Amino acid sequence: MSNQISGGVSEVSAAMEDLEQLSPPSLSPQLPEKKLSWQKLRRYDSLDLESRKVSSHRHSDSKNENWWTILQLAFQSIGVVYGDIGTSPLYVFSSTFPDGINHNDDVLGALSLIIYTITLIPLLKYVFIVLKANDNGEGGTFALYSLICRYAKVGLIPNEEIEDRDVSNYQLSLPDDPDRKNRASKVQSKLEKSHFAKVFLLFATMLGTSMVIGDGVLTPCISVLSAVGGIKVATPSMTEGRIVWASVAILVCLFMVQRFGTDKVGYSFAPIICIWFGFNTGIGIYNFIKYDPTVLKALNPKYIVEYFQRNKKKAWISLGGTVLSITGTEAFFADVGHFTVRSIQLSMSVVTYPALICAYTGQASFLRKHNNLVADTFYKSIPGSLYWPMFVVAVSASIIASQAMISGTFSIIQQSLSLGCFPKVKVVHTSDKYEGQVYVPEVNYLLMLACIGVTLGFKDTTKIGNAYGIAVVFVMTLTSSFLVLVMVMIWKTHILLIITYMLVIGSVEFLYLSSVLYKFDQGGYLPLAFAAILMTIMYVWNSVFRKKYFYELSHKISSDKLNEMVNTTSFSRIPGMALFYSELVQGIPPIFKHYIEHVPALHSVLVFVTIKSLPVSKVPVEERFLFRQVETREIDVFRCVVRYGYMDVHTEQESFEKILLERLREFKREQRQLSNGKNGVGERAEEDDNEENGFGGVEEAWKDGVVHLMGETEVVAQKGAGFGKRIMINYAYNFLKKNLRQTDQVFEIPHKHMLKVGMTYEL
Repeated sequence: MSNQISGGVSEVSAAMEDLEQLSPPSLSPQLPEKKLSWQKLRRYDSLDLESRKVSSHRHSDSKNENWWTILQLAFQSIGVVYGDIGTSPLYVFSSTFPDGINHNDDVLGALSLIIYTITLIPLLKYVFIVLKANDNGEGGTFALYSLICRYAKVGLIPNEEIEDRDVSNYQLSLPDDPDRKNRASKVQSKLEKSHFAKVFLLFATMLGTSMVIGDGVLTPCISVLSAVGGIKVATPSMTEGRIVWASVAILVCLFMVQRFGTDKVGYSFAPIICIWFGFNTGIGIYNFIKYDPTVLKALNPKYIVEYFQRNKKKAWISLGGTVLSITGTEAFFADVGHFTVRSIQLSMSVVTYPALICAYTGQASFLRKHNNLVADTFYKSIPGSLYWPMFVVAVSASIIASQAMISGTFSIIQQSLSLGCFPKVKVVHTSDKYEGQVYVPEVNYLLMLACIGVTLGFKDTTKIGNAYGIAVVFVMTLTSSFLVLVMVMIWKTHILLIITYMLVIGSVEFLYLSSVLYKFDQGGYLPLAFAAILMTIMYVWNSVFRKKYFYELSHKISSDKLNEMVNTTSFSRIPGMALFYSELVQGIPPIFKHYIEHVPALHSVLVFVTIKSLPVSKVPVEERFLFRQVETREIDVFRCVVRYGYMDVHTEQESFEKILLERLREFKREQRQLSNGKNGVGERAEEDDNEENGFGGVEEAWKDGVVHLMGETEVVAQKGAGFGKRIMINYAYNFLKKNLRQTDQVFEIPHKHMLKVGMTYEL
C-alpha cells in the first residue's frame, strides 16, 4: 500500500498558525436538562460500546389533519403534482393515431382505453393504494426501498446500529396476524440471506431513479414542444424549425432560472394549472355537446375489445400513445411529502380526474366529426375566440409541468447521494420556507444540454412520446414490484388481495410495457440510453464506495491500538479541537494511523465524525448525534455518528460545528451526572470544581480553534486485479471523482479551517 501526505508538515504549520487566529461562534451557555436514558449495548469493537443518544425526545412530522389545512394543501398540490399529467391532452390522441384514424369507432376504443387507464392506474393504484406506502409522509422509489431496508436487513453496507431503531421515524406499525406474520418472516429471511436479492433491490432502485431522471429530460421537451407547436394552427407560416428553436429558447430560460429556486413564483403555479383545468373542462363539455354526445358509449369496455379485433397489432402498438395519458403519475407519490395523502386524494378526485375525463371526451367528440385533424386535435378543437388565451395558458402549464419534473430530479439526486449511489455534487437549498426545494448546479446544466439535444434531434413529439412512454411504464412497474414486497412483509396483506393486485394492475402495466418496448427503434431507445449511462455512473460509484468501506472496516483501529499509538509515539500536543471526518461507523479509520505516523502532532481534543445515512426520510436534529468517549490517557478522543435521512439537507458547516459542540457538551454533562451518581459526594464536589471554568478541556480546545481533517483517499486496483476491476477503479471512478466536487466543496469548509490527509487504498 503506497501512502502520501497532502501538503506536508509545512501545510500543517500554516494551518496551525491560521487556527490561532480563529475564534469560536457564540454558544448557548446552558442547555435544558434531559432525562437520562442509557443502555449498554454489545458491539463488534470496543470503540462502539455505549454509544449514547443525547436526547430521548420523540419527534413527529405529522401535519395538522383538519379540513381547512387539507383544502389548502389540496389547492397547492394542483400546481406542483399535476402539471405533467394535466398537460397530456396536448399530445395523447396525436400519439395514439400517428398514421391517422382508419375507422370512426376507433375513436371510441381509444377513449375507452384512456378513461379506464386513468381510472385504474393514477386513481385506483396510486391515489388509493400506493400513497399509503409512504415513509413517514415521504414518497417515491427511495421511500419504498427505505421501508424494506428498515424491516429487513437488505442494505449492502454493514453500518446498522441498535440505536438507529430508537429514532422516532424508524418505528414501523405492523399487524399481528400470526399466519401473515409467518409468511412475512419467511420472505424477510430469504431476502436477508440472498446476496443476489440485496443487489437486485439496489439495482431496481437505481433503475427507477434513472428512469425518473430520464423523465426530467423528456417532460420539458415534449410539453414545451407540444404547447409551442400549437401556434402553427393560427399562424401557418410558422415552420417546424422556428417552433423547435422557440422551444429551445424557452427551455434555456427555464433552466437558467433554476438557481433562484421556485418559492418566489411557486404561489402562481396552482392558479395557472387551475385555469388550465378549467379551460379543458369547459372546452371539453362544449365539444361534447356540439359534436357528438354519443361518445359516452366509450364507458362500455366492449369498444376496447372491438378496437383490438379491428386493428389487431396496430391497436397493441397504439397503446404506446395511450399510456401518455398517465405521464407524471409517479409525481403523486414522489411529491406526497410536500402535502398529505388526503390532500392529494382530494385534489385528484375532485379536480384533476374530472378535468382530464372532460378534456379527452371533448376531443373524442371532435374527432368523431373530424377524423382528418387528429395530428392537431388539441388546438383544432378549441373554439376560435379562445385560441390565444388557451395558447398562453398551455405554454405556461407546460413550463410548470417541466419545472415540477426538474425539481423532482434535483430531489432524487439528493436522495441518491444519501445511498452512496451518486458522485458527490453540491446540493443548494434554495428556500428557507420550503424545505424540499433544492438545486444541483452540475445536474441542472447537464439536464439543459440533454433537453436541447433531444429537442433539436427529434423535433417531433411522436418520437419523443415513444421515448417518454418507456420511462413512464418502467417506473410504474418497478413501483408495483416494491409495493408487493411492502404488502407481504410490512402490511401483511391477505394473499388473495395481493394476487388480485398482481393480476389486475400487473397485467395492465405489462401490456403497456410490451407495447412501448416495441417502439424501441423509433425513439424508445432514448430513456434506456439515459438509464444505461446513469446506471453505469451509479454502479461504478456505489461499487467502489462499498469496496472502500469494507477496506476501512477490515483495517480499522481499535481503542487499544489507539492508546498504544498515542502512548508509544513521540508527538506534540497542539491546543485546539480537530474534527476528523470518516465514513466508517465502527472503529477509527486506518487513515488516522497514516496521519499520526507522518505528522507527530495531535490536538488536545479529537472528534471522529461519521456522516451516516439512515433508511428514513428525516432524522430530527435532537436525535441526530451519537457520542462516545474513547478511553485514552493523553488526549480527549470522542466518536460522533451524525445521522441524516435521505430527505435531509445537510446544514451549513458553521451551524454544524455549533450544534456538534452543544451536543458534545450535553453528552459530557450527562456522562458526569451518571458518574456522580456512582461516586461519593466528595468526588462530585471535586469534579464540579474542575468543571468550573470548562469541562474536561473541550470548551478550551474549542476556543483555541477548530481544524477539519479530511481524509483524501485515492483508490487503485490492487496488483493482480482483473481487467474489468482495473478499468472501473483506476479510470471510471477516478475520472468521476476528479471531475466533480470534493468533500470539502460539498460541505463548504473554509480552506483555512481544513487540513487534508492523503492516502492510497489498494482495493
